[in-house]
Amino acid sequence: MTEVGIIEPLVVARHKDGTPGYLLLDGHVRLAILADARVTEAPCVVSDDDEAFTYNKRVNRLATIQEHFMIVRAIARGVPEERLANALDVDVKQIRRRRALLDGICPDVVETLKDKAVNPGTFEVLRKMRPMRQIEASELMAVAANYTCSYAKALLAATRQADLIQSDRPKAIHGLSTEQMARMEREMESLQRDLRAVEATYGDDVLHLVIAAGYIGRVVGNTQIAAFLEQHHPEILAQLRAVVEAASLTGVPDQ
Repeated sequence: MTEVGIIEPLVVARHKDGTPGYLLLDGHVRLAILADARVTEAPCVVSDDDEAFTYNKRVNRLATIQEHFMIVRAIARGVPEERLANALDVDVKQIRRRRALLDGICPDVVETLKDKAVNPGTFEVLRKMRPMRQIEASELMAVAANYTCSYAKALLAATRQADLIQSDRPKAIHGLSTEQMARMEREMESLQRDLRAVEATYGDDVLHLVIAAGYIGRVVGNTQIAAFLEQHHPEILAQLRAVVEAASLTGVPDQ
């Protein structure tokens, strides 16, 4: 705040009983810093709701790639790296690292991860892969909702030598032997084949599930049929109800 001023406004709400003044919902630390600096005015957002939890629940944190673009734009506008480092309370080396975050990263990967909280070290790992492998790895991360550096290293260990930028140099993953990495490569290839097979049939499978769940839901919803099955085939009724319940949990309509 000393370097660039207040960026995110304070959030306040009017007192419900009409008492003059405002209730501070968000920005207590910022207000304390302003008070210490003897600043008497600050931009505020007036909320219609005095529930701070509701407001904080809807705050979108800055994604890693968005932070990179913010730093790049600031530097392009003439803001020195040292000033940014002071503003963000980090070492200037971190600013330079974040500035070069996307060097060697495929644009498709940037698009996939642009709104995700990705560990900066993940991009350093992805940079060791060729573009097509970067895309595959980022898609696997999105499916698993895991963007950690450790997971990226596991994907790197399972990457074929030909898919690496330095394909002439053997992979060196701490804690894994050559045999273990070869086994991971085979397992990864099998996983990717299975994933592509699932993607190819997913639409048809969901359609079939919708139709089947709707029909079964009407069957077990019939009191006479349900009573007959309960008396003579309770195990079948339990399975049918389990299908309907499973479909409802996945968002598939039962009618």
